[in-house]
Amino acid sequence: MGNYKQIIRDYIRPTLGDIRLNELNSRHIQRFYNKKVSEGIGLRTVQKAHTIIHASLNSARKFGLIPYNPDDATNPPKPKPRAMQFLNQEQVRFFLESAKENDDRYYALYYLALVTGMRQGELLALKWENIDLEKGILNIKFNLKRLPNGGGLVLDKPKTKTSVRSIKLGQDTIDVLKAQKKRIAKEREAQSEIWQDEGFVFPSTVGSAIDPSNMLRYFRASLKDANLPKIRFHDLRHSAASLMLNNGVDVLVASQRLGHAQPSITLDVYGHLMPSMQSEAAELLDTLITS
Repeated sequence: MGNYKQIIRDYIRPTLGDIRLNELNSRHIQRFYNKKVSEGIGLRTVQKAHTIIHASLNSARKFGLIPYNPDDATNPPKPKPRAMQFLNQEQVRFFLESAKENDDRYYALYYLALVTGMRQGELLALKWENIDLEKGILNIKFNLKRLPNGGGLVLDKPKTKTSVRSIKLGQDTIDVLKAQKKRIAKEREAQSEIWQDEGFVFPSTVGSAIDPSNMLRYFRASLKDANLPKIRFHDLRHSAASLMLNNGVDVLVASQRLGHAQPSITLDVYGHLMPSMQSEAAELLDTLITS
C-alpha cells in the first residue's frame, strides 16, 4: 500500500474527509489511527497516512488556515524496524554472475551498490558528471526522492552532511561502469526520438530519472532468477558493510564509504557482523600476553 493517492482515497478521505478543517482535532485523528490498526491495516500504511495528514495540516497552519497542527498531539503507531538481512560473499558473487549472464539492465547498479554501500536514492541520482573514470573517483552529491502525496521524482540533498562524499573505485568497478556507459549510449541512440538526456548513470528506458518501483521489479526478479532469498534493495547496503567489516576493512574507512556521520554509528549498526575480528583480537591478545 505504498501509493499515497490510494491511501488518501481508501483510508483518509472516507474517515476524515467530511470534517471541516477548523473543526478537525487531535481526537478525530487519533481515533482514525486506532481504528485502522484495529481493522488490521498494516502499521507502515498507517504511518504513511500519518505522514500525509501531518504534512497537509502543517501546510494549512503555515497558510493561516488553522492556528496549530492538531496532529502534533497524537500518538500514531510506529512500525517495528525490519530485520537486517544481507547476502554473504558467496551469494553476492552468485547474484552478480546470474545478473550478468541474464544481461540484466541493472547489473551495474547492483554491482555498484555492493562495492560502495551507496543508498538507493544516491545510486539513482548518480550522474556521469559525478564520476571520474580516469581517476576512479565517484562523488555523491544528490539523492533521488519522491515528493509527498504521490508527487514526482526530484534530486535532493543527501541524507546528512557526511552523505556528501567521495568514494574510491577499484579497476573492476571502473570497467563495469565503462560498460554501463556504452550500454546507455546504445539505448540513447535506439530511442533518440524520445530520449531525455539528463546524464543519469542508471536512467529509465527513455533517459529520465527512473522510478524506484520500476527498478525494484527488476531487482526482485533478479533475486528469483538467482534462487536467492527475498531481500530489500537496502539490504545490498548491509551486504556491502558486512563484506567490508568481515574482511579487514578499517571501521573508519567503512564508515566513510557508507556516509555515516561517525564510525560509532557503523559499529552500532554493524558491530554484530564482525565475529571474525573478535576472533583475531582474542588470538592476538593471547599471543601478546603469553609471550
